Amino acid sequence: MASSLTASSFLGSTQVFNTARPTQQQRTVRCRIVAERQGLWLPGVEAPEHLTKANLAGDRGFDPFLLGNEPGRLEWYAEAEKINGRWAMAAVAGIMGQELLGVTPVWYNAGLKDYAIPPLPLTAIEFLVLGFLELKRFQGFKEHKTSGFLDEYPFDPVGLNSEANQVKEIKNGRLAMVAFVGFAIQAIVTEQGPIANLQAHLSAPFQNNIIGSIQNLPNVIGKGAV
Repeated sequence: MASSLTASSFLGSTQVFNTARPTQQQRTVRCRIVAERQGLWLPGVEAPEHLTKANLAGDRGFDPFLLGNEPGRLEWYAEAEKINGRWAMAAVAGIMGQELLGVTPVWYNAGLKDYAIPPLPLTAIEFLVLGFLELKRFQGFKEHKTSGFLDEYPFDPVGLNSEANQVKEIKNGRLAMVAFVGFAIQAIVTEQGPIANLQAHLSAPFQNNIIGSIQNLPNVIGKGAV
């Protein structure tokens, strides 16, 4: 036998220590557990039980405040993350695209531009159109548990709706949301777009970086206050 039996009078019990080598199935389970632990958003944390049962695309066990512990709320939050990620991906692509194409004004000054429609009527039109589309999306989500466009649920005109693409969409959406926050901070600190910031950093990386931007922040704030 590959195991040994030892008795301990001090402990008052008999213990069996199994020294047999783990089977292939045990090694597979152990590797799967290690992989799952490494896939969490923070090493060493334990995924909440409601996320483990939900089997969501791109799930990394991130819900530190347990906001999604109710099934209905969790479904809505997961869908809201996808929608915000899609808007962020469109925004990031548009911001970089308009800067590369030389479209003016720069994105953070777009609200100062004079358009063909005055600001108040334009705001009212946007409110009505987007409000109607969001209402339809919410009504469709309650029935189909997925977002769509008007009466199409899910909205998938090119047939890309698959489990693999869902994970890719979530990953790219999260990256885009972080990137947009970075674009906004860069605009406040440097008063430049992301492409201009990248070119400035590549031309002088030891001068044009986060430390240099923080040091120049009082000049930017002072300029804006004048």
